[in-house]
Amino acid sequence: MNELPVGLFDSGVGGLTVLRAMRACMPGESFLYLGDTARLPYGTKSRDTIARYSLQVTARLVERKIKLLVVACNTATAAALPALRRAYPEIPVIGVVEPGAKAACAASREGFIAVIGTESTIRGRAYDEAILKLRPDARVIGLPCPLFVPLAEDGLVEGPLAEGIAARYLDRVFRVPRERGENIPDCLVLGCTHFPLLADAITHVAGPGVTLVDSAATTARAVKSTLEEHGLRSAAETGESFFLTTDDAERFARMGERFLGFPVPESRVELVDL
Repeated sequence: MNELPVGLFDSGVGGLTVLRAMRACMPGESFLYLGDTARLPYGTKSRDTIARYSLQVTARLVERKIKLLVVACNTATAAALPALRRAYPEIPVIGVVEPGAKAACAASREGFIAVIGTESTIRGRAYDEAILKLRPDARVIGLPCPLFVPLAEDGLVEGPLAEGIAARYLDRVFRVPRERGENIPDCLVLGCTHFPLLADAITHVAGPGVTLVDSAATTARAVKSTLEEHGLRSAAETGESFFLTTDDAERFARMGERFLGFPVPESRVELVDL
């Protein structure tokens, strides 16, 4: 058994949806989360920049002693996962793309799958590759939805504004083909950890018969399995969560409650400089 924490990071607070799923799946584990809020968003930056940021963030987590790393950011997973695994071969590194792709392949009836994410995630086609590797007959369509990230961060996740922006992104794949009697995707992957907060608005626009896939729960199960395989599970009954942020600890704590569903004491949030 191992009492070191599981480390995870995201460009902001979106990865807290993954932390929430892991806490529910593994209540005895402790977690150390780093939100690189000073450099948010990652999704509009180049792959080289995202990889550099991811290595810097991971170095800070490794300094604090972690037993496993979760890249709780679809953009960073798509751009930096191989580099992180090369840099830290002694630590298991798990991203969110492969678990999400696995869940999508299982959920889709017809193999017609839509993926929404940041510009970088969609441009990099990481989900396309992961889905087609598991299900070669699948048809995958990617839709960048960059405004969903600031909407989630600002709590603007319901009502006409959220639904209007969702319609702007999704209508051409769902509403318009449906009205023409054409086939539409039967599965929609939330390819950014911010997007689950907008699930109601997205579901309203996508319409009936479309299954939403959030990789958080699948990632949590993958982490639990990996910890067991490596003999790293904690013996504790109840774990703790600690937080690092690169900008404005008070705002991080306030937004953290929105993503986690419970208060985040500001005393648990440490400001760090990368």
